[in-house]
Amino acid sequence: MVEAPQSFIVREECEKAASQNGFRRVLGEEAGWRTFRSTTAHGAIYLAAESSHGPWFLATDHAGVVAELDLPTAAIPGPGTRRYTFSSLGEFYAALNRVYALAISLPDAPLREFERRVADLPRTTEVERLVVQRIGQDIFRDRLIDYWQGRCPLTGISDPTLLRASHIVPWADCKSDAERLDVHNGVLLSALWDAAFDRGLVTLDDEGVPQFSPKLSSAARTELRWHAPIPLTDRHRARLLWHRAMIFMSNAS
Repeated sequence: MVEAPQSFIVREECEKAASQNGFRRVLGEEAGWRTFRSTTAHGAIYLAAESSHGPWFLATDHAGVVAELDLPTAAIPGPGTRRYTFSSLGEFYAALNRVYALAISLPDAPLREFERRVADLPRTTEVERLVVQRIGQDIFRDRLIDYWQGRCPLTGISDPTLLRASHIVPWADCKSDAERLDVHNGVLLSALWDAAFDRGLVTLDDEGVPQFSPKLSSAARTELRWHAPIPLTDRHRARLLWHRAMIFMSNAS
């Protein structure tokens, strides 16, 4: 099913699609699959096609990305741990965009970025430690924006100035930088939802459905509108168990 070797058109389309979505290192072709990597994202991707008219195929070896991708799989042999198929170039590009966003945001990519950026920074004084902390918080926000595709999953709000990087286990309560910078320890929320979540006036159950504290006024509850439950992984659920027990329940009594 895979054109091998790739024709000029297929090769050019694969290289353009990869380059425009963050994978600019071309590592060659084998059995019709062209391999690409990124200087910023972890893992390799492999691109192929049946012909210049499609369908188009994508494979990746990033286990974290595979675990969170909900895309049509391709029952064909090839590289990587899973392969996906797309009938159009538009779908192909959209999938590559999502793969890159996940690859730069999933653990432990944000931690490595943080360690690289603060490696030579002093941490002797409180001001110096705050500078390092701010760098970590900025990285966490950027990667949450990538992970949640630039919008609050509860409300759909996508205005950057109205979005907040909400830690589930707060920064000060995390035991390590790896925990602080793990995107599964956060949700991208609109400002009103972030304020309520941070103060334990709302939380999320294991299905991603908001739960409201009895201390929340009826007027505030009315204004906290939401459209759909938040899609969660088990790693989110483990942190939310802590949030419900340590922050939400203290405001429920």
